[in-house]
Amino acid sequence: MRSPSPERRGRGPLGSVAVLGFAVLAAACGRPPPPSQFPDGDAALSRMHATYECSRGVSAEAKLDYIGPDGRLRGNVLYLASSPARLRLDLFSPFGAVLSTLTSDGRDFALANLREREFVTGPANACNLARFTRVALPPSVLVDLFRGEAPVLAHAGSRPSAAWENGRYVVRVAGKHGASQRVELEPLAQDFTRPWAEQRVRVLRVEVEQLGVPLYAVSMTDHAPAVTAPARVDPDGIDPPVPPSGPLCRAELPRRLHIEVPGEEHDLVIALVEVAHNPPLPSGVFTQERPPGMKMHHSACTQ
Repeated sequence: MRSPSPERRGRGPLGSVAVLGFAVLAAACGRPPPPSQFPDGDAALSRMHATYECSRGVSAEAKLDYIGPDGRLRGNVLYLASSPARLRLDLFSPFGAVLSTLTSDGRDFALANLREREFVTGPANACNLARFTRVALPPSVLVDLFRGEAPVLAHAGSRPSAAWENGRYVVRVAGKHGASQRVELEPLAQDFTRPWAEQRVRVLRVEVEQLGVPLYAVSMTDHAPAVTAPARVDPDGIDPPVPPSGPLCRAELPRRLHIEVPGEEHDLVIALVEVAHNPPLPSGVFTQERPPGMKMHHSACTQ
């Protein structure tokens, strides 16, 4: 009997298992590290901050898909996010009608719910933002995530560490009050062979725990460069143009964010349709007054 040709050897049951096992092992190992690696976690986080330094904020149009204890909700949203903790989110129905508007100037929160005819005010914190986003994240954390950056815990004790694992940098941070953080970073392809001090990175995933209990996890995918928003011009020529809120910027931004809060079974996907850096910020855009005819409530939650 003629022996199998070289290209067919090892394709029997055992050979297939061997090939599959090799493929799984190769995938698990990931690509090798860059020739020049970050020496520690502080260096890695410093390069992350440098990558997004030109972005002071973002504007975006996105689609929301939320699954949680109360079921599934979908909608369209326009948002403005400006460092360190200013937000505006306008939720629209699939037919273009405004359903609700959230504003936070970093101190005060307001939510106009047009469906319920309610206007809620209170401190700008995670508890109140969850009334809109359904996931309890502070405004500063949400702004950083929208900008493509990982919010970093205040360090406590040991310095952050960095290691190359499965084809990416993994930075571990020990925070205060038993909190810990895991940040996954990937060098941009065009920077892979550069010295570590010149590498730009994209954030792939952020996980935060406290006393071993997961608080939230965020995956960021579909990264692509974004441009600076143009000046806002009054079509009637009455008001002066509002310039961009920051310098020219082409830093990458994720086009998909997946936010999970495991303990509360909240799962939110934000799929961006359009996004730009440093949008013009008209006066008062991060505050709002109670619309006529709406019931007013104060939410004093302190989370």
